[in-house]
Amino acid sequence: MTLPDTVDSPRRREPSTSAPPSWLVLLLAVACGLTVANLYYAQPLLAALRDTFHLGTDAVGGLVTTTQLGYAVGMLFLVPLGDRVENRRLVTVLLTVTTAALVVAGTAPTFPVLLVAALVSGATSVVAQILIPFAADLAQDATRGRVVGQVVSGLLAGVLLSRTLGGLLANVTSWRVVYLVSAALMVVLLGTLWTALPRRSPSTRLGYGRLLRSTARLVCAHPTLRRRALYQAAMFGAFSAFWTTIAFVLTGPPFHYSQLGVGLFALVGAGGAVVAPLAGRWADRGLTRPMTGVAFAVAALAFTLAGLGRHDVVALAVAAVLVDMAVQAAFVLGQHTIYQLDSTARARLNSVYIATFFLGGAIGSQAGSFAYRLGGWTAVTAFGATLPVLALLALAFEPGRRRAVRRSAGGATV
Repeated sequence: MTLPDTVDSPRRREPSTSAPPSWLVLLLAVACGLTVANLYYAQPLLAALRDTFHLGTDAVGGLVTTTQLGYAVGMLFLVPLGDRVENRRLVTVLLTVTTAALVVAGTAPTFPVLLVAALVSGATSVVAQILIPFAADLAQDATRGRVVGQVVSGLLAGVLLSRTLGGLLANVTSWRVVYLVSAALMVVLLGTLWTALPRRSPSTRLGYGRLLRSTARLVCAHPTLRRRALYQAAMFGAFSAFWTTIAFVLTGPPFHYSQLGVGLFALVGAGGAVVAPLAGRWADRGLTRPMTGVAFAVAALAFTLAGLGRHDVVALAVAAVLVDMAVQAAFVLGQHTIYQLDSTARARLNSVYIATFFLGGAIGSQAGSFAYRLGGWTAVTAFGATLPVLALLALAFEPGRRRAVRRSAGGATV
């Protein structure tokens, strides 16, 4: 269904007739990984920041919340511009602001200055969510899932590796160097993308206010968008609950890992990134629905394994990989689904999708911490297993699915 406001543009994007070159897909994957990593560098730096600015643990933890808040703001108010502004120019502007914010963060004389810089860098790091719809536009219909999956694998690798890399760099230098090195990487990325990205005409000429209103109407017009966003919110909530609390398990008995050891454990989860391209291929083959159900089931089983293997690091590592694989597969399959809803509004569709599941992740992180305080790791794994089970039940009883089953029982073709 195409909304009336998206039809008034004469510059509708035509379907791609050729596959993007592999080097460009790789570049987009690397760009997504590097930009989204800006959201997670701070997590292993909190102890050092606490000592630098002489703050309490709760106060310094506000840096992570502020960065996430900035990202949510960027998802809602900047990503929709991907349908309105020529993408190469938009990416260039956002990365320029990101670079400046990271330099300010790396040289911040006070903690409030660092908070403001984190808010701005978080908001403009949504570049990744502009490049993914860009990649979808470049791909042919038959290969769109594979291409998007490859690009998303870079984004997910950035999420999973940033904590480890930030911690390692801070250990041999200082926390300020982490931000300054990221700023230098943004400069290189900016120049590379400006040179390499093809120009893409905007899909709409709507004014900014109407663009935001049309985004809200997309939510009302597409129940599939609402369902897929909520499914992924549940999955990312489980993911966040796991990774927020696993550090408490690993630093306590019987493991007694250091912070560096916890960071190295996070590398295990990076192995889950290999499933993203596979999920794209499943989507291209029309297996979106059954493989989504498999992803939900695997996530629930992974939390069960994590609960039973509380004192076995191998079991926890296997569970970490399975959780990451399930979440990433569901993410790619859901993104492929929503991109089919309206080819002229992919950035806005992506904005709703990512903002919703990011909210689910924030809730899952807080709920996971609360569960750990009340009932330890057992409570966390029970909570984590419940979310994908609820998503699986919702998938099984979708309204459209029930109608299709009734038509099939009556002899109709589904």
